[in-house]
Order: sequence, then C-alpha cells, then structure tokens
Amino acid sequence: MDFTNLHIHSVVPFNPAIDKLIKLDFTADNKELTDEVLNAQPTFTQYINKKLADAGARYGIGGYAEHRTVYRFSRVFDAEQPGEEPRRLHLGTDIWGKPNTPVSAPLDAIVHSFAFNNRPGDYGATIILSHRLSGISFFTLYGHLSLSSLKNLQEGQRIEQGEIFAEIGIPVENGQWPPHLHFQLIYNIGSWKGDYPGVCKFSERENWLANSPDPDILLQLNQYL
Repeated sequence: MDFTNLHIHSVVPFNPAIDKLIKLDFTADNKELTDEVLNAQPTFTQYINKKLADAGARYGIGGYAEHRTVYRFSRVFDAEQPGEEPRRLHLGTDIWGKPNTPVSAPLDAIVHSFAFNNRPGDYGATIILSHRLSGISFFTLYGHLSLSSLKNLQEGQRIEQGEIFAEIGIPVENGQWPPHLHFQLIYNIGSWKGDYPGVCKFSERENWLANSPDPDILLQLNQYL
C-alpha cells in the first residue's frame, strides 16, 4: 500500500510547533520498569505521567515491533499451553497521553466493527475502521478507548476524514492500562470483528509484521521525536 503524497489527517491533536513527543521504551532495556512499577496500574500510570511531565511532552509514543517485558503481567498474553512461547511482540504504535484525548479518522472510513474487550490487559473499548484506496481495502484498529466511544456506533457507518469518532479511555474502561491509544494498521483482517491481535509471538513476527506494517506511515509522528 502506497501512502506517498496522500493527505492524511492527524489521529490525535498534535501541533509540531508547540507540542513535544517523547519515545517510551517498554523493553527489557528499560531498567525503570520494575515489578513495583508494573504490578499496580496506578503506579504504572504515575510512571507514565511523570515521564511526560518531566519532558514537557504532550504524548509518549512508540512500541511498534517492540519486544515488551510489560506483557508478563497480564494473562492475556500468556502461552496457551504450558511450555509454549508467550506473546510479547507489539504490532501497533502506542500514543500515551491524557484520557478523553479525541481520536480522529486519518482517512475516509467505514466502521468495520467494535467491541468492549474487557479482560485485564486487553484493549478495553475497541473500534476497527475499514478504508479503501485505489480499489484496495485495509483497516485501522483503535484500542483502549472510552466506553462512550462505542455509543450510537453502527457497523457500516461512514466516518469522514478528520472526524472525531472516539477518545482515549480511563483504566476502568481501557483494559486497566495507563491512558493511551493503541493504533494498528491491518491489511488482511480475516474473520476478526471488534478485535485483532496487537501482540504476537516473537518467533512468528515476520508474518504478523507483514500484515501489520509500521503505523507511522499514517501517524507520521516519528519525525518529531
């Protein structure tokens, strides 16, 4: 899919002239991510908020193709059978910021599906949009939203480019995470509805990353890090 020279609307409000981004690291290289930080959601949220405040940043961003230690604290990503490999490789980009931050459609879209994936560590409120360019369909997934984002939503509903259709949720409705948006680009969604894996086994990364390429081709935020 070629997005070159395509006008893309920002997914979250961002003015590069005044807003700052910082990259956040959730790999084993980040020694600040101790058990004490990660074992309790309020402590984890305090960690994120302090990082943003200390840097004077509006958002923390990153995570695509990142091998994350943070997932060891949620059973959602555990191995299906004893001895099997757990899921640890992140397939989207996370934008860490304030709850109720508005989320806009980067392109014209149709609501493909939505759901409340309410297990601790899961997406919480989730919306998937379908897009079509040059006769080819693809999808964008928005996880960790507010429950109000799902109100009055219907499959097949048109969403205009730039239209605010959702907002970042609080922990009680976003899967018990510090407030952030999980944004993922998906080429072939198969039979999934209201959900799609945002984390894969490291050994299977090649196929999963091919189907979920770097979302920054739509977000266009890495250039400001």
